[in-house]
Amino acid sequence: MLTREEDIDAHALRRQGWTISAIARHLGRDRKTIRAYLDGDRVAGERKPAGDDPFEPFTGYVSERLKEDPHLWAVTLFDEVVGLGYDRSYPTFTRQIRTRELRPHCEPCSATKGRANAPIEHPPGEETQWDWVELPDPPEHWGWGKNAHLLVGALAHSSR
Repeated sequence: MLTREEDIDAHALRRQGWTISAIARHLGRDRKTIRAYLDGDRVAGERKPAGDDPFEPFTGYVSERLKEDPHLWAVTLFDEVVGLGYDRSYPTFTRQIRTRELRPHCEPCSATKGRANAPIEHPPGEETQWDWVELPDPPEHWGWGKNAHLLVGALAHSSR
């Protein structure tokens, strides 16, 4: 691939009557490369794709799934697409979602980006956060019926 400067030089030298071989030697490039640029078959600064884009067949599916649920986890979507035949890695998959900007904008999610925040100090062991978790369809031998509720406590700094 020629840079824009090399392309300009090649065209200027050609107008001055230089041969393709002389221009190729001067720029340190192959004659076929110089000829392709001078004939207009190739454009400076644009690289020819190495092959088919492996993500392209899945772009529509991923886009539609993210329109349905903008908060859909990428790992869940990745598992679905792998089941459909996608053969690249998870980091490649997420990079394709970002570069193609397939995830729709969500105002509530982006409301705190870039804004100042005030973290609240929680000294270790001094405060417990309690929350209820609903367990649907518990085993019958528990004797709870159709739903069971579990009280969960989380200690600051303990991850328990």
